[in-house]
Amino acid sequence: MVQKVSSILIKKLEAKGAKVYMNSPVLSIDYDNKVVTAEVEGREHKESYDKLIFATGSTPILPPIEGVEIVKGNREFKATLENVQFVKLYQNAEEVIEKLEDKSKHLERIAVVGGGYIGVELAEAFERLGKEVVLVDIVDTVLNGYYDKDFTQMMAKNLEDHNIRLALGQTVKAIQGDGKVERLVTDKETFDVDMVVLAVGFRPNTALADGKIELFRNGAFLVDKKQETSIPGVYAVGDCATVYDNARKDTSYIALASNAVRTGIVGAYNACGHELEGIGVQGSNGISIYGLHMVSTGLTLEKAKAAGYNATETGFNDLQKPEFIKHDNHEVAIKIVFDKDSRESLVRKWCLVTLQSAWESICSHLLSKSM
Repeated sequence: MVQKVSSILIKKLEAKGAKVYMNSPVLSIDYDNKVVTAEVEGREHKESYDKLIFATGSTPILPPIEGVEIVKGNREFKATLENVQFVKLYQNAEEVIEKLEDKSKHLERIAVVGGGYIGVELAEAFERLGKEVVLVDIVDTVLNGYYDKDFTQMMAKNLEDHNIRLALGQTVKAIQGDGKVERLVTDKETFDVDMVVLAVGFRPNTALADGKIELFRNGAFLVDKKQETSIPGVYAVGDCATVYDNARKDTSYIALASNAVRTGIVGAYNACGHELEGIGVQGSNGISIYGLHMVSTGLTLEKAKAAGYNATETGFNDLQKPEFIKHDNHEVAIKIVFDKDSRESLVRKWCLVTLQSAWESICSHLLSKSM
């Protein structure tokens, strides 16, 4: 399906005069002479440009784990040990789905490394398929960085109540097996597993900067509100670039699909000569696990204090609708983080308990198979 959609999109772009080169890695960029050199069908190919837009996204973080290596020369993050899986690309998700659907592989015990959004959603999807799931993270809670501890503990209990084993505060040391995954070893325990999914985060893909473009502290392309880098006429959008964070009133890095879409629009307008500035973002996000809905925007209390605010919080519980409405009127927990000096709100967080769920990518497919 994805390949079919991709083919249709390519034809539409070509019909408008665009040149499209798939499976063609960029080798280097001459910023002075404005020339991109790529490998096209096994040969070196050069393209000149007037304006350049980086939409190179991000690459998965590969922690120093014994037994985990990427196949040399592979651009799809394929591991050398069978059933060590990454979940960055569509191809990665497709491979996981195909393996789980192959009953001859007997993949019944799955370890998910990383307790962020992707890790938590995958853990739920695997458990709904009837798999034995352990979720491992180096920090002592799930969804760290998105919510403060009272909300993350609520989610942790939600996962445990649905038979997901939490191995928090543990560092993965090794993934072992004779040709394929058999064990996951942390600094505290050893787990017998059949598959390990690594979802420990991503880093901006900015290798093509080649020391000539200014980067943010985490390695992302540093851009202004027009998505322009330190080289005039060179733009960067999506996960490879910074954004303006309205909560911090400063440049930050917030890798979300919604931000990628917005920055892509802004960058394209400016590259085509139509001046446009982005309005900034708040890092708004949401998740739904086993009917527990959580959304947030802005800074957590911990992040607000680290950013230099004299921050505190207030919160309360209320019903979703007026009290006289008895049907589907669920309790909502609300927290607001604000600066005590300016009384300005820095974040809003909600937790809503209902019986609905939202799914995307690999999780939606796995869920459909479990129903």
